[in-house]
Amino acid sequence: MSAVRVILASASPRRRELLSLIGIAHEVRPADVDETIQENEAPAVYAERLARAKAAAIDEVDDATLVIAADTIVVIDDAVLGKPADGPDAARMLRCLAGRTHTVYTAVGVRRGARIVSAVEHVAVTFRELGDDQISSYIATGEPMDKAGAYGIQGYGATIVERIDGDYFAVMGLALGTLVRLMATCGVRYDFGRLE
Repeated sequence: MSAVRVILASASPRRRELLSLIGIAHEVRPADVDETIQENEAPAVYAERLARAKAAAIDEVDDATLVIAADTIVVIDDAVLGKPADGPDAARMLRCLAGRTHTVYTAVGVRRGARIVSAVEHVAVTFRELGDDQISSYIATGEPMDKAGAYGIQGYGATIVERIDGDYFAVMGLALGTLVRLMATCGVRYDFGRLE
């Protein structure tokens, strides 16, 4: 395969940064899918279903085009924490996560032609204890507002994370090792910045 066209089916700036970090040129075409969780749907199943739906939602693709999609959710006490609606919602989420361990699920979906492959990474993330003043100051940065669980591990949020057990890039929103493995399953080899 000579030239591979890559479409990122996401508006996430973090996912764009991560693809650029490993030298994958891409165009951005956010997928519009219904993200409502289904009744009794397990978190990993939910995340993977959304990643596959986002990959499938991009039209005009052929065997020379690779679509990359992902979905990241934060789960604690069996509750899925999405993006906060506003400051008070972000504060509620951060209070819930403070001093505790939660799970981040990141699903990656890769589509080439009609074929879609996917996988889910899960990562345990432990937060430091946080006081109300710290939570308010963090929210005031604006960083929590467009992120699942109301934090970003790659920014100011790095200072409130005590430890992670698993793939750091999955917590950022795109498990890069998993992505490369899925691309290979679709017959596209990653060669440190080149796709073959």
